[in-house]
Amino acid sequence: MTGALRQNLEAGVRALGLSLTETQVDQLLAFQALLQKWNRVYNLTAVREPGEMLTHHLLDSLAAVPALQRELAGQSREAPRLLDVGSGGGLPGVVFAICLPQLAVYCVDTVAKKAAFIQQAAAALRLPGLHGIHARVESLVGPFDVVSSRAFASLKDFTQWSHAALAPQGVWLAMKGKLPQDELAALPAGVEVFHVEPLIVPGLDAERCIVWMRPHSHPNGAAAAALA
Repeated sequence: MTGALRQNLEAGVRALGLSLTETQVDQLLAFQALLQKWNRVYNLTAVREPGEMLTHHLLDSLAAVPALQRELAGQSREAPRLLDVGSGGGLPGVVFAICLPQLAVYCVDTVAKKAAFIQQAAAALRLPGLHGIHARVESLVGPFDVVSSRAFASLKDFTQWSHAALAPQGVWLAMKGKLPQDELAALPAGVEVFHVEPLIVPGLDAERCIVWMRPHSHPNGAAAAALA
């Protein structure tokens, strides 16, 4: 099974146009194995079959990596910071940390055992830039260059709850399934959607997209107030 998983993962990585080292592929497979192990006790994810975990979790998260790479390339910070909100079992946060070692990734969750799992994953996978935080996102203050989420909450709630953590020039990366037109319509005036990016997940016949957002730049500096 492990050999088949590696082959399918490597094929998916190629299909996504990613250039990962053998060590990074090893880390991704080790992360999935760790997720399976902890899942028996802590119920980190409802998906349990290894092949399904590969497509629905690893490849689904990996599909967002090229877009994140492009966004980070356009930013000036040498040591960018990403906050993954409602990270649960570390998706996509741990995958981002593996694929982008220059990125400091902070995975926040309100469930203590899930934050503890992230800390365990950071140690086991030797990812010094990965951190698990047990907290409510509303209590966090940045600056984070990117604030991400994957099927976490409505776009309105996601941006409102995390706006204090976002750097002034930062962006929100919201991974969604089908384009949520009702959520887009409900966004507050202080949030600008600047790109909706379709994603194709290898081996998964389902709609996926990233909704990229940023605070509106108001001359009176009222962007944060408009988000509240």
